[in-house]
Amino acid sequence: MLMGGGKMSIRKFYHEYKSELGFGFVLCMAVAVSYLISPYIPEDWFRSIISPLQNSANCAVTVIFAWLFARHNEGIRIRKLCAWLAGALAIIFIGGFIARIKAEGVNPVAEGAFSFERWELMFGAIIAWILLAYPYELLRPGCVTLWSSMMRILPVILIGAIDYYVPWDLRWMLAAVPIIWVGLIFFHLRSYRKYCEENYSSLEDTDERWVIRYLMMMFVIGISYFHLYFSTETNRLFTQQWLMFFVLVYSGEKILFRSNAWMERKEKEDMEDQLFANGSLQPDSEYKAALEQWMETEKPYLNPKFCLLDMRDVLPLNRTYLSQLIKNTYGCNFYQFITNYRIEEAKRLLRENPFMKMQDVAEQSGFSSPTVFTRIFAKETGFLPSEWVANSQ
Repeated sequence: MLMGGGKMSIRKFYHEYKSELGFGFVLCMAVAVSYLISPYIPEDWFRSIISPLQNSANCAVTVIFAWLFARHNEGIRIRKLCAWLAGALAIIFIGGFIARIKAEGVNPVAEGAFSFERWELMFGAIIAWILLAYPYELLRPGCVTLWSSMMRILPVILIGAIDYYVPWDLRWMLAAVPIIWVGLIFFHLRSYRKYCEENYSSLEDTDERWVIRYLMMMFVIGISYFHLYFSTETNRLFTQQWLMFFVLVYSGEKILFRSNAWMERKEKEDMEDQLFANGSLQPDSEYKAALEQWMETEKPYLNPKFCLLDMRDVLPLNRTYLSQLIKNTYGCNFYQFITNYRIEEAKRLLRENPFMKMQDVAEQSGFSSPTVFTRIFAKETGFLPSEWVANSQ
């Protein structure tokens, strides 16, 4: 059985992240259309009706989510954190709403380029960090603290203070800060996926894909926010405000109604690891023989929730040594190791019954859903299941 993952081709990359690419494309098109139609919105409509409604909606949704996260945190640190973050956003939105009303009463539309005030850009950068604290905490649990947040907001305050005293305009740096933050957080995705692949046979329970979508949304917001720095349109906030509302509602719903299996398991796994010592290790060849016999006879990989620590049923080792055993013996991580078994099982089912429904093949080979099965099968074999059946006959 081939255990190597191989390089990611364009076709494999497309099948792996097809839904995320589609999501990003639709979001970018919606923002582009919004920017095209915003100049045609009557100014008096925008100021008297649309903008107040957008601001009120953003204020309301942050207050509602702050209350929901606080009431339904279930003792999970990240939900408690989200309650505090949503509360902070509510205060900032309400304060910014009031400040903007007072400012526009004096100077409704700034003339010339660079029309955003320093305080608006500082508010926007602080809001960006509050929104980005959630994926940062997901990827690096325990890293988001009051001290770490202050350290990330400190450069924003310093830039704003320096801009006040120097003759150069540094406001563009404030507008660029959120984009830089998004790029830095993207780098943590690799280590997050590596950990998940070393411990779980299905990545559907992790938040990798959700974090990718979230960071896509935040990147689009960052680009839109940077655009606002140069914009002089009366309705320049129209797109940014509805985009912010969409991100708040979309992300709030995801946080409330889906569990983060990785974070919930990690603490339990770390505690269990302490119970297993490597004091009397056997040669890897003996572990390999015991593992392969267990995989062939019991077929534990048919359970979609099968994870690395389930291998302790046959190998009394801690998580670190189990992961190293898979890597050293088969040249791949745990996720790829189990995926290969599932792919071979799916091929066997398709050979014996070419007309079997994809849903039945997925269920009987250990995949969590037909969609996941089709995507992974195409990534690993280069063919859709139906194409593979046609070529194998």
